[in-house]
Amino acid sequence: MRVEIGEGGGRLKWMMVMVKGVEGGGLIKQDMIREFLFGFLLLIYSSLAKHYGHPADNKPPRRARLQGLPATAPAPSPGPGKKWLTLTSREPLVIAKGGFPGLFPDSASVGYTTAVSTGVAGTIKYCNLQLTKDNQGVCLPDIKLDNGTNAATIFPDQQQRYNINGRDVDGWFVHDFDADQIMNALTLVQNTFSRTSFFDYVFIPSLPDSVFGLEPKGNLWLNVQNDAFWSSRQLSAIRFIDESKNFFAADYISSPEIGFLKAIGTSKTLDLTKTKLVFRFLTTDEVEPTYKETYGTLIKKLAMIKTFASGILVPKNYIWPVGKDGYLQPATTLVVDAHREGLAVYAFGFASDEFSSYNYSYDPALEYLQFIDNSQFSVDGVVTESPGSASNAVACLAQSPNPSPKFLSALIISHNGASIDYPGCTDLAYKKAINDGADIIDCNVQMTKDDVAICLDSADLLGKTNAAMAFMDRSTTIPGIQPKSGVFTFDVTWTEIKSVKPWIQSPFQSAGWLRNPKAKNAGKFVTLSEFLELAKKNPSTGILIGIQHAAYLASKRGIDIIGAINAALKDAKLDSKQRVLIQSDDTSVLAKFKASSPSYQRVLLLSKPISHAPKQVTADIKKYADAVNVVKTSIIQENKIFFSTRSTKVVEEMHAANISVYVSGFSTETLSMMLDFYSDPYCELITFMEERIDGVITDNPKTASAFMRSSCADPKSKASFVFNPIAVGEYLTSSQVTTLPPAAAPIPALQVADVVDPPLPPVNEAARKEDRKEEEGKKSKSGQQRRFVVDVMTLILMLIGFVCVAGC
Repeated sequence: MRVEIGEGGGRLKWMMVMVKGVEGGGLIKQDMIREFLFGFLLLIYSSLAKHYGHPADNKPPRRARLQGLPATAPAPSPGPGKKWLTLTSREPLVIAKGGFPGLFPDSASVGYTTAVSTGVAGTIKYCNLQLTKDNQGVCLPDIKLDNGTNAATIFPDQQQRYNINGRDVDGWFVHDFDADQIMNALTLVQNTFSRTSFFDYVFIPSLPDSVFGLEPKGNLWLNVQNDAFWSSRQLSAIRFIDESKNFFAADYISSPEIGFLKAIGTSKTLDLTKTKLVFRFLTTDEVEPTYKETYGTLIKKLAMIKTFASGILVPKNYIWPVGKDGYLQPATTLVVDAHREGLAVYAFGFASDEFSSYNYSYDPALEYLQFIDNSQFSVDGVVTESPGSASNAVACLAQSPNPSPKFLSALIISHNGASIDYPGCTDLAYKKAINDGADIIDCNVQMTKDDVAICLDSADLLGKTNAAMAFMDRSTTIPGIQPKSGVFTFDVTWTEIKSVKPWIQSPFQSAGWLRNPKAKNAGKFVTLSEFLELAKKNPSTGILIGIQHAAYLASKRGIDIIGAINAALKDAKLDSKQRVLIQSDDTSVLAKFKASSPSYQRVLLLSKPISHAPKQVTADIKKYADAVNVVKTSIIQENKIFFSTRSTKVVEEMHAANISVYVSGFSTETLSMMLDFYSDPYCELITFMEERIDGVITDNPKTASAFMRSSCADPKSKASFVFNPIAVGEYLTSSQVTTLPPAAAPIPALQVADVVDPPLPPVNEAARKEDRKEEEGKKSKSGQQRRFVVDVMTLILMLIGFVCVAGC
């Protein structure tokens, strides 16, 4: 089937489309192809070009990023008083490698469309040019077909071996097939195995002219990787580019081969005033085919490179090396040296869903800022697989005043402090959360055996400290608290807890995503009084006090956790303007504070997902709480393959009852987000802001603060680029139904029984006395054992002395 798509004066070449059936390898019927592909492509194209969330009367619409821009709109220049440290003093380029391979297969047309609609104006579309047997050009990630297409399945007998730049390579190669075979028989697959395969076998490779024609001003970058090899097979990238001059014009042409760049520089059809030639560097130990020198040697010959190129394209570690420990090393002088020679510098290797350095705390924007906004230099462009994240950094976060006021009223609430950088609930985690801009820092209060109130995420010390080694004899199972065994704070004294080391929590450690290993045991745990004293020194920062297991502690342990908290708050004498939030999953706890401290905001913790909050339930919540803390899937639901499915009405229902909604579960690791969010925490945050939530509870307050303090988050902004939400559920509604997984069990609605708890039992003094008696008994027994050991040792020494005397 052929589909022509054109809009706004732009031109898209006729696209040849054929979709392979996912099951059984058979072809889908033509009418199914037409219905599915035409609807799928256009719906996604329309959605992403406009990029609106679900419209609603009470949700201010976000502007389309491309709406109203002239056809020849240049990339935005720095604002008044701002000067970039690029070669031209203009804003760095965002260069979308292969479209948007962070989500779609590399070189898919929908990926390029997504790159344009989520990127800054002037985003460059990067095409890895490959040549077919009949010297036609096609955009594909590699000269080999087997890791980016279904070639091995469609042509099982066509595997070959070639010597490419001195190395024997096995596989299926583009140049062994003509253009018709490539475009009619093959479909794209995701070539990075850690990414979703949801869009495999849907899209065909893209042609350079169709990529160019996706928008009125083409903004095309061609990368020619293997010209020397192609020349040995009588193929020519220069000839293809010359013959295609009526269909597209590349703004940039890069190559790792000096011979190719020198040759194309003499082409009579190439206008070097419009097309810039860029020398691409590979790894330092690889050999350049023309000069037979390593790229590590050639990087020292910038003056020579300037004779045939206007810029260099380098792996990002040429500029900011990363050590084996995963941390940044000092920057090289490459950018400054190249700029001195008049060479622009473009860096590649960026992807929001791939680990880069622990210095960035998994916030992709911080990495881009390291290259473009470090006060010493700026690269002239970044080649990225996540152009939306790069655009956010360039247009919204770079050169921002610090500190700056928040544009959004939603609260930034820490989760165990800045727990992405330090062990949670330690002094360092809390101090960093305050410095990073948290509005509220949190302390989940736990009680020790000697009645000291401390801050810790849960009563179980295992997994958060090295208590397993220190207190394994205290391990017990308490079904009322958790199903697995643990070492609980109320069985250990504060002195003993201070003797163990805190451990940083990495929720995605099994997938290899560690948090700040250098600080894995940094900091010290704090008492509630110490936490309040820290907050008192920062009166602009409020506090959230979390209360767990109050009924168990009172009835089974004789511990009055509410009394301990009230006493600590009274002694702290906080500033009267300082916000105090009391959080619990037990409404009877909240009722106690409503009676004793009506100025505190009470927060009901709903740790399980909900899909709906009926009016009668919200009426009951309002009796006890002013706000709720819900998980993200209570606001935006997802399916088994981690795409959003729909927005709930939970926020609307809570707001109708005058109940604020705080949402927990925010982090910057890409595994914490649904795939729709493009592995970008800023995209996720703005989408949840569109749901009108009142606060985010996050492991990384720094990112949330940067987001809310960026003018791109301002709903009233008239800038050409702003943070924009996704259209929740759209990828699924526009996809092929047979590729979807079985539907998950529906999330239940909130029930009255989930909210209203029985009254708190009185503090069981008898249990406390019994506990202390048991402890005294253990101490007595331990003392007796120690005395026995001393007596035995004394007797042994006396015997040894007697023997010695007798022997003498």
